[in-house]
Parts: sequence; structure tokens; C-alpha cells
Amino acid sequence: MAAEDPRPEDLFTHDFAPTLITEEKGEREPAGKERTVMVDCALFAVNELMSKHKECLLYGQDVGRRLGGVFREAATLAQKFGDDRVFNTPIQEAFIIGSTVGMSAAGLKPIVEVQFADYIWPGLNQLFTEVSRSCYLSNGKWPVSCIIRVPIGAYGSGGPYHSSSVESVVANIRGVKIAYPSTGADLKGLFKAAYYDPNPVVIFEHKGLYWSKIKGTEDAKTIEPDENYIIPFGKGRMVLESDTDQTSVSIITYGMGVYWAKNAAKNFPGRVEIVDLRTLHPIDEDMIFSTVIKNNRCIVVTEEPVNNSFGQALAGRIMLNCFKFLDAPVEVVGSENLPAIPLNATLEFAMIPNADKVAKIIEKILNY
Repeated sequence: MAAEDPRPEDLFTHDFAPTLITEEKGEREPAGKERTVMVDCALFAVNELMSKHKECLLYGQDVGRRLGGVFREAATLAQKFGDDRVFNTPIQEAFIIGSTVGMSAAGLKPIVEVQFADYIWPGLNQLFTEVSRSCYLSNGKWPVSCIIRVPIGAYGSGGPYHSSSVESVVANIRGVKIAYPSTGADLKGLFKAAYYDPNPVVIFEHKGLYWSKIKGTEDAKTIEPDENYIIPFGKGRMVLESDTDQTSVSIITYGMGVYWAKNAAKNFPGRVEIVDLRTLHPIDEDMIFSTVIKNNRCIVVTEEPVNNSFGQALAGRIMLNCFKFLDAPVEVVGSENLPAIPLNATLEFAMIPNADKVAKIIEKILNY
């Protein structure tokens, strides 16, 4: 009662705890190494972190000794670090996510896994009410420092309970940082940044990119960066640059969208510039706006259904900030606006984007 009243500017304090990770460091492509699939880059990152930090834990459904993760993303970790540091949980996402609050308060650093994005719904109450708000409501005293891994996306007829994209819902939870890498190198670098960030981080990992088995996704398999490699959040990656001597378009995308865009761009040499966001919050507005100003046309590519999505909101932000430079409306390419991903392979393919669908929009915008 004796404390001073807060000032209006105090409203904006403590949404996130400050992070020291502000620059890209380490070696992205060490000499003499072979290309590594994306899922193994994540496995190696966790192995390095657990070897270095005794407070690091990994838990979730089926990550322990018997299976080592449904995607083998935790293979051998329980055997190496013991059952007190790598362990299975009940099928109870509210516990998996909510327990990170207490673990973090006790000085531990939990890495937890929600087995598929479709399973995150029972944990949203904890993510929204406890995990995301702890730093802000405690005036910065109790930020929840955790990593929540979420395999995501449609791949191989996974059906309505293993194929959803949920980033728009998570992006609307303030106080959570979000990564969505499209290559093994980016996944490892962002994983390290997430670990050393004092805030809660959700990492979306597209299961269709884990092994680069889908034609056209071979570049998700990269040289594994060294142990010190780290990428700050909020820094996009220029995937492909355009030639400004001809009419061109910028594509802003992430995850599987990077490969739909790259393969579509082959039909328009020099006329497409592609930005991989890598993180959805914070987001690299400087890179986004500069590429749109350069090319005067823009397409946002997402795997989510378009209506009311993160991609549609991003398109609105681009039009607001780049309106006077645009020679065409900002288009959004995404899945059809349906309630679930069909199990049938034909219907799954018809619902989600692909390179041909992206190419049609590129042609439309270039000829606008």
C-alpha cells in the first residue's frame, strides 16, 4: 500500500525478460562435416545442452528409454543422461506445459515435448494463463524459462489428429517467443538461442522436413553447425534474391512454405525473392519491409488455412507499412479453409499448398 503508483510507461515493462542473445555466433558450416537431417540437428543440440548444463531436463510423451521420441528425436538421451533427466510423462499436455513453471522457478531448464501440434489444445490454459504471463505479472521476478517443442504440419496422410498447423493460436498468446525453422542449421542455432533465453519459447518443427523425404525439401538437410552456433530470435534469412532489372515479387514464408516457394520460383528466374522468417515472434520487420520495398509486390505463404491466420495478419501489417511502394495487393497462399486435414492422401494434397499453387499466384502478381 505504501508503494508508489506505477507510471503509464511501466505498462510496457516486463513483457519479456532481457536476453543476451542478440548476434549470430559460431560456425554455421564447419569444414569436413556431412549434411545432417533436420531431426538429428535438434537431437545433437539437446545432447550438447544436456552435457553442458546439469539443470537441463527433457520430458514428454515417449521420449524416454523405450522409444526415444516418436520421431527418434530423443534417441539414446535417456540412456546417456539417466531417467531423472530424460523421462516420459502421462498423456497430459496441461501437466507437461504447466510443470515448466515450477521447474523453472526451482532453477531447472525444462525442454518439453508436445508430441504433435494437434495435442497442444489441452495445454493451452497453462501456456496462456501461467507460462506466458508469469514474467509480466511478477514484475520480472519469475520469468518461465522453458522450451516447448511442437512437431507440426501435414505430411504423409497423418490425418486430422496429427497434421494441423496451430501457429496463429500460439502467436496470439503474448509473452511467448516462437521459432519455426526450415533447415537443420537454423533449428540447431535457434534451439541454442531458446535455451539461453530466459523466456518461454515454443519451437515448431515441421515433421515433413525432419528427414527431407519429400521431393523438393532436400535443402532442409544441412551441414550441422558447431556447438557454439547460435541465431538470435527476430532475424530472418534471405533464401533467394531477385534481379531488380525485371518485375519481381517478394515471398515471405516459413517452415514448409520455404520449399513450396523455392520450387515455384524455378519457373520465374530472377523474379522472386524469398525470405524465411525463422521466428514468428519476434519477427524481422526490417527484412520484411525492405524486401517488399525493393520488389514492390509481395506474397505471404503459410500452411495454415488463410482466414484469420498469422499469415493474413502479416499481410495486413505489410500493406500498412509498405502501401505506397506496392504495385499489387499482398496475396496470402495457404490451406483451404476447412476444419481438419483429411486422412485421404488425395484430399490432403488438395487442401494444403504446394509449389504449383504458389507458382500460379506468383504469375498472377507479376502480371498485375
